[in-house]
Amino acid sequence: MRLVRHPTYKLVSELISDTNPKNHRRVKAIVGLRLLEVVRDRDLPTELLEQEDPAQTIPRRLGLSDVVDRQIRVYGDDVRKGVHLTDQGITDLFTLVNRRSDSDEVFLNTGRELVEVHFPFRWGQAFSESIQYMFARTYLSWHLKHLFGRRILSFAEGPLNLEVQGLFFGGGDSTCYLISGICQRILEQIGHRSAEVGHTLCQARGDDRCRWDGSIIPLTEE
Repeated sequence: MRLVRHPTYKLVSELISDTNPKNHRRVKAIVGLRLLEVVRDRDLPTELLEQEDPAQTIPRRLGLSDVVDRQIRVYGDDVRKGVHLTDQGITDLFTLVNRRSDSDEVFLNTGRELVEVHFPFRWGQAFSESIQYMFARTYLSWHLKHLFGRRILSFAEGPLNLEVQGLFFGGGDSTCYLISGICQRILEQIGHRSAEVGHTLCQARGDDRCRWDGSIIPLTEE
């Protein structure tokens, strides 16, 4: 039986193959790699029969396409070689993933995974909450600049509140959950407790700026 290639596969190949020489390469390749790995893992069926090849039996799942598999390997090589991605390339990739019905969860999980890559250890518990927020702001500022090659957000008044106008990778409300995931995981690791991050304003929803309000959830008194 001839396998019909889904038209989205061609679109993926076109979007993630950016060759514009004028576009500066500033974004760490780990961003694209983790995003596609999350897409692939979410598209895997919960149960596989023995000897089953999901890339052939479920060809319409984007994360299981041969194009995505090849691009994951390319990004893996880029990470090892220290190659950076262009702004346009990462923006187009984000826009493509933003079309998924589960894009909020994909970007949130990707943000959390990006923190696991560069921040695998846990802080001591002897610090006050104010010091923990100071550590979180300091690390978050460094981490975002490390990933995207520039300062992309500003801190607003509050424990861990961030704002931006015209986030460069845009693409819609869902892409902002990447920032939510990064903030949430940093707060969890520094505070040793659950954390919540609300995306309270978004330009994709008609607001004049994007805003995230993060907080470490207090321990309940027994």
